[in-house]
Order: sequence, then structure tokens, then C-alpha cells
Amino acid sequence: MENNQMMSVLYDALLASPGMNELVKIDLKVSRKQVLLLGQVMEAGLTNNSPETSGLLSAMPEGSAKELMEVIQQCMGKAELTELSQKLKSLTAAKNK
Repeated sequence: MENNQMMSVLYDALLASPGMNELVKIDLKVSRKQVLLLGQVMEAGLTNNSPETSGLLSAMPEGSAKELMEVIQQCMGKAELTELSQKLKSLTAAKNK
């Protein structure tokens, strides 16, 4: 078995272990700047379809990316950054055209 296949099996087993689907409450105090940066980093990682993707992202169950995007949106909403984030995305998209 190749190393990548073994790692994929390991990550699949970790994600399927008991309790991994339980909801947890995380109380964080972070700046809006950090929320915005974290959201952008998470989105970049989720939308990167690079063949070099490995680790947990390569073993991510179907639907997990959508759930993580919802978490990002919740964080942006709680930090009152939804509109700013959308405007930054549109500026980035316009710049890349």
C-alpha cells in the first residue's frame, strides 16, 4: 500500500471515530481582522483543488466542505463582516480578470 493510500485510510479512520460528529461549543475572543483572515484562509484551502492536497483535506467526507463554508459564513456574520468579505471577494475577482 502506498504512503498516500495509508495516510488516506488513517484520516478516514480518524474522521469516523466515535464522537467526531458531536457538536462542540467553542468560545473565542478574536479580533475582526483575525476572523476575516481565518475565513479567507479556510476558503482558499477548501477551493484549492491542487493535486498536492493531502492530509485531512484529501480524506474529507462529502459535504464537509459545504459545512465548513457555512461555519465561515456564521463567523463572518457574528463578526459583522459579511458585507466587507463579499466586497473584498468582488474586488479580488475584478482584479484577476
